[in-house]
Amino acid sequence: MKKMRLVFAGTPEFACPSLLALHRAGHELVLVITQPDRPAGRGLKLNAPVVKEEALSLDLPVVQPEGMEETTLRRRLEEIAPEAVIVVAFGQKIPGWLLSLPRFGCLNVHASLLPRYRGAAPIQRALMNGDEVTGVTIMQLDEGWDTGPLLSQRVVEIRPDDNAGTLHDRLAVVGAELLVETLAALAEGRISPRPQDEAAATRAPKIRPEEMRIDWRWPAARLHNLVRALAPKPLAETFHGAQRLQIVEAALARPEGEDHPPGTVLAVEGEGILVATGRGVLRLVRLKPAGGRVMAAADYARGYRLTPGVVLG
Repeated sequence: MKKMRLVFAGTPEFACPSLLALHRAGHELVLVITQPDRPAGRGLKLNAPVVKEEALSLDLPVVQPEGMEETTLRRRLEEIAPEAVIVVAFGQKIPGWLLSLPRFGCLNVHASLLPRYRGAAPIQRALMNGDEVTGVTIMQLDEGWDTGPLLSQRVVEIRPDDNAGTLHDRLAVVGAELLVETLAALAEGRISPRPQDEAAATRAPKIRPEEMRIDWRWPAARLHNLVRALAPKPLAETFHGAQRLQIVEAALARPEGEDHPPGTVLAVEGEGILVATGRGVLRLVRLKPAGGRVMAAADYARGYRLTPGVVLG
């Protein structure tokens, strides 16, 4: 397999398997670009992006520009003259001058089967919509948002017990494997970019705060998908009285039936709390009260006096 001269741009955990896979495949990673360290936590200590930590552990050079239009960065990349720039969950717009700089363009690993779910939250949107399959796409970036030509795709099953965290981890690994295969195929002239079908395009915008709020009038199946999509963070939420209550894990107890008002607690069992919805019953399995720790729903019910007949929301 031909080894390429590459620049890698990425920031969060999703990008790490791709960086590692390229390194293990023997590609020449000349530079890693990631976001600046940001303050986080109660003490607002500066936190380094995980890609920075991974790159330094591999003894790779790292830069952290505030913006991709920095003159010094442009000059450095023009001197490097990479054969491809790999972009994985970077978080900054790639400028036009960089799109046309590498021979093979700027390649992106996207966590959906494009043109479905263009945008910032493809994993969450697939789960919210109850999809049974999703996948990863390797594409060439253009001036748009996830609109560039496709190089390769791989289908990934969404398991019944998946949440956004487990699906994220699996897609990151599959994306890394497919990226290495795609680079080899590009170098050998075995694949060519093909345009996306605009008629089939759908959006996956960032999750808005109001979307995290449980509406108990929805069917239990839809609420179950919402909880899965928002776990392990930012988490779906409801209210127990005046207290905000986050739902870490839920299960579909009954998809049909129930004539109690939506949000009514029907029973507290060892396996969780049964709650009536607009159609069917949802079982709350693990909860996180505001400012508290994650706990089994039955333990929450005992400690916070949640009894049958209480209406959540």
